[in-house]
Amino acid sequence: MDRIKKFIAEAGWPRIIIGLFLLSMYIAAPMVGLNLKTSISDTLVRVGMNIILVLSLVPMIYSGTGLNFGLPLGVEAGLLGATISMSLGLQGMIGFAGALLISVPFSVLLGWGYAQILNEVKGGEMMIATYVGFSSVAVMCIMWLVLPFKSEDMIWAYGGEGLRTTISIEEYWQGILNRSLPLSSGEFVVPLGELAFFALLGFLVWGFFRTRSGMAMKAVGSNMEFAHSTGISIDRVRTKSVVMSTILAAFGIIVYQQSFGFIQLYLAPFYMAFPAVASILIGGASVNKATLTNVIVGTFLFQGILTMTPSVINNLIQTDMSETLRIIISNGMILYALTRKRGGVVAK
Repeated sequence: MDRIKKFIAEAGWPRIIIGLFLLSMYIAAPMVGLNLKTSISDTLVRVGMNIILVLSLVPMIYSGTGLNFGLPLGVEAGLLGATISMSLGLQGMIGFAGALLISVPFSVLLGWGYAQILNEVKGGEMMIATYVGFSSVAVMCIMWLVLPFKSEDMIWAYGGEGLRTTISIEEYWQGILNRSLPLSSGEFVVPLGELAFFALLGFLVWGFFRTRSGMAMKAVGSNMEFAHSTGISIDRVRTKSVVMSTILAAFGIIVYQQSFGFIQLYLAPFYMAFPAVASILIGGASVNKATLTNVIVGTFLFQGILTMTPSVINNLIQTDMSETLRIIISNGMILYALTRKRGGVVAK
């Protein structure tokens, strides 16, 4: 009983309930005519698409700047990198790598500006970040129309000015990561390339937080006054964490695109922060502490439910409840975490 109580205390009831619900979906899948291998494969594909976006939240959480609701800012930097890579005619792994590299200077510039705003509003970062994210999407809606892109398969067919809402990357670098590391058995497909890329970035993040700069970032997030008394520059550390998060978010959307097969512009990034935030909270993170385990577990649970529930429910009662469940899970878990005194799904 003591072990069970300890497990419940560490995992938290929300995560246990969600995990049991997801398990019940997998058990019910064959009973309603769904292929279990395909269902698990679909879940893994969605995990591979979204997990780096969730990982991008970790640096800002550790530095005490809260949950990054300004994630669309990094997404826009990634979209800029991807569209410029395509306009240059880069294809295959070179095109994918080019998109990543081109996104970095945009991420650094936007992340630095974003950090200056957050450093002026200490204590209210998450509210301000939400408006920053929304505003960046609105500004980029204008920019996608006026930027001088000329590639015929990217601009509007009539008029010839402005980028299309959805741009196919089939001829460029669609699925490049998984083609580089193929792993499939019949209907069961594992996005090994995407997961390997996440493992690489996760290892770099893990290693960073064991360096002097990473320990300073943890110190700022844990106790800002103590960190200041030891000579740590609070604003500089927070700026570094915001820039890191922005770069990772840019990488995350590029990985998402190469799996999805399309670049979606204009209002598409508007709400991308909320599924990522919900995922890391479901995984057991709080507003001031997160680990790679939280990222992995939370992404699998969240994306698993979004994958399985519509299929199972549709086969049972012919009703699509996916959007309703997405809203309940995302907003419910965010509300639960933010209303805890110590700010986390494991708080007592």
